[in-house]
Amino acid sequence: MAAETAKIKQSKGSLVRHEREKQCLGRSYVPLDATVGQVQSEIGNTRQSVGKPRVIVLIPAHNEEGCIAAALRSVWAQSRPPDRVVVVADNCSDRTAEVARRWGAEVFETTGNTHKKAGALNQALDDILPDLRDEDAVLVMDADSFLDKGFIEHALSRLSRGGYGGVGGTFNGRAGGGYVGMLQRNEFARYARDVRRKKGKVLCLTGTATLLKVGALRKVAASRPSGEVYDTEVLTEDFELTLRLGHLGYDVVSPKECTLSTEVMETWGALARQRLRWKRGAVENLIQYGLTRVTLEHWARQLVTMLGIVVTALYLGTLFWAVAVEHSLHLQPIWIAVTFLFMFERAVSVRRRGWRMTALATLLVVEMPFDLFLQVVHLEAYWKALFKTERTW
Repeated sequence: MAAETAKIKQSKGSLVRHEREKQCLGRSYVPLDATVGQVQSEIGNTRQSVGKPRVIVLIPAHNEEGCIAAALRSVWAQSRPPDRVVVVADNCSDRTAEVARRWGAEVFETTGNTHKKAGALNQALDDILPDLRDEDAVLVMDADSFLDKGFIEHALSRLSRGGYGGVGGTFNGRAGGGYVGMLQRNEFARYARDVRRKKGKVLCLTGTATLLKVGALRKVAASRPSGEVYDTEVLTEDFELTLRLGHLGYDVVSPKECTLSTEVMETWGALARQRLRWKRGAVENLIQYGLTRVTLEHWARQLVTMLGIVVTALYLGTLFWAVAVEHSLHLQPIWIAVTFLFMFERAVSVRRRGWRMTALATLLVVEMPFDLFLQVVHLEAYWKALFKTERTW
């Protein structure tokens, strides 16, 4: 009897140890009677779970049947393909979901969302984050963004170096829009040049495409009373997320290898609405966070913008006074120097777009309307943010 009891105790001990070993080994646990095929399968699963992080692509889309296929083509053509692609169909009344499924994507359809892109992403992230590990990554990209082939590969490489919460990219504008489209393409080229010169340093992770570390997203969600990743009360959720990551101790970067293309606004009206939302949203986000070590450079940029508006007003005011009041044009050395400096900057900053565009940019009258347009929009944004007028998007 004693011998039988000893055998039972030994058996129970073995079972307990067996379960502990199984828990410790996790997915790498393989029964002793497993076949060779099972062993090989488990080895593959273990390498996937312990090795490289998974990449999940989220594409929020509202009635984007016209461009979602091209966006998905660019995702599937990546040198490092994603592990999952999810199109977040937000209140769509067209064939966005149907086209997305046809191109191999999963479709997550929002329920009762009234918070546009931020709300749609929050619903999708609530669904997928519990199944991801902290070292995994989520690529959030617009439905009209087309990634260049190495975007995910280079972004993931930079994200894995540690310290980064998100990795963005630089973009060029696709054809279309005539004169106003050309001006935006020049603007995007200048932005990309500026980022390259600063070795990827950026002040904002744009919504066009950004790879975000899951661990960082969890900390962002934990830092909010709502428990959600994106702030649904702001106009510029991507900029607000960048500020939040910075205040949580994360760096952000846009490597020169991470490139993509995006649509341009094809009318002055559409462009005005877009830029007003961007500028007002950024100003309101900065007011929300106040003056901190993270926002200091952002506030400095706002001061530079306001200084630019003042300088432009003085420049044009001086010309107007000379012609309309004094009926003569006496060119002052300081304004001649400013003019030539501005011409040089305009030309050099778009040289990657070819000699024709470089020569065209040298003629200040070509792009001056765009600069004046943006300054008027910025003034309107400051006014509306200061007086807290009704926000529309």
